[in-house]
Amino acid sequence: MAEDATMPRGARGSLGAASDAGVSARAWSVPLAVSEVSEAGRHLDLVADAQTRAAVATLAGLAGLPRLEASFDVTRRGRSGLHVVGRVSATVVQTCVVTLEPLENEVDEDIDIAFVPAAASSLDEHVGEVEVPLEDAPEPLIGGAIDLGAIATEFLVLGLDPYPRKPDAVLELPPSSEEAAHPFAALAELKKGRGGK
Repeated sequence: MAEDATMPRGARGSLGAASDAGVSARAWSVPLAVSEVSEAGRHLDLVADAQTRAAVATLAGLAGLPRLEASFDVTRRGRSGLHVVGRVSATVVQTCVVTLEPLENEVDEDIDIAFVPAAASSLDEHVGEVEVPLEDAPEPLIGGAIDLGAIATEFLVLGLDPYPRKPDAVLELPPSSEEAAHPFAALAELKKGRGGK
């Protein structure tokens, strides 16, 4: 069943866990309560509208975001937890670090994350016999809901190239000479230009 991403936008907490603080903090909000997920699971396809893409682009420091889509399979994890598997896919416009010209890139990131109620997640931390690697530790589920828009946004940002560069871009450095290499080379040139020695 496909759903539209034009659901009400609101604030959500860290990594998609719902919270009431900071109502305008999220660029894309698609809340999903545990009670809305049946035992068989739920599939959601989200497509961000132009306003949402503009907000996410600003949040991520992008020059543009012409396409942003996410697909999720959400299943129950125990009685009150959720397991989210999916993919976020986007076309992003970044600025080339060499030429400073716009550069279009594709982002395609897998998502696989588990949520458990906050109380259960804190109990797991105090059990000394079981060590769970940090990347496999479940996220806290706050308020019985997650925010799929926030999850998609965070994985999009993680998938961005931190140093986008056009394939044919070449960084041309000024010619280097021994005299130009020291920190006062520019002052020496000024002194020479005024007839100084």
